[in-house]
Amino acid sequence: MTDNRTRLLALLLAIAAAAMLRLVPHPPNFTPIGAMALFSGAYLGRRWLAFAAPLGALLISDLVLGFYPGVGFVYAATALAVVVGWVVAARRTPLAVGGAALASSVLFFIITNIGMWLFSGFYPLTADGLAACFVAAIPFFQNSLAGDLVFSAILFGGWALAERLLPVLRESHTQPA
Repeated sequence: MTDNRTRLLALLLAIAAAAMLRLVPHPPNFTPIGAMALFSGAYLGRRWLAFAAPLGALLISDLVLGFYPGVGFVYAATALAVVVGWVVAARRTPLAVGGAALASSVLFFIITNIGMWLFSGFYPLTADGLAACFVAAIPFFQNSLAGDLVFSAILFGGWALAERLLPVLRESHTQPA
C-alpha cells in the first residue's frame, strides 16, 4: 500500500471504531457521532468521503438500533459537523478542536430540537412550544457536549499521537487522503 492508502485506511478504521461505540451502552446522547463527523471533515481530504464515512456509520448503527422520528434532522446536523470539521482542518489545535466540538454540539442541539418540535407532536407549534422543547432537551445537550468534547479529544489526540509514532500515517502532500 502507498502511504496515502495506509493513512486513508487508518482514518476510516478510526471512524469505524468510533461508530461502533454508539452500539455499546451509554448515557443518552453521549456518543462519538459528532466528534466522528468533525474528525472526518478535518482529516478526510475527499469531501464526498468526509460526508460518506460518518453518515454511513450513522446509518449502519441506526439499522442496528432502529430509526426514530426526526432522523433526517440528526443526519443534517451530522453533515453540518463535517463542514465545521473543514474549518478545523487548517488548524488542528486543541483550542480549535474544542471550539469546533462546542459549535457542532450547539448546532446539533438547535437543528435536532427544531425537528423534534416540528414533527414529534409533543409540543405545540408555537414559540412557547419551541421554548419548552429546548428546555426539555437541556440534559441531553449536556451529554451531547460532553460526548463531543471527550470523543474529539480521543480521536484528534489519538490521531496526532499515532502520526507522531507511525510516520506512515503522516499526511503526504502528493495526494489528499
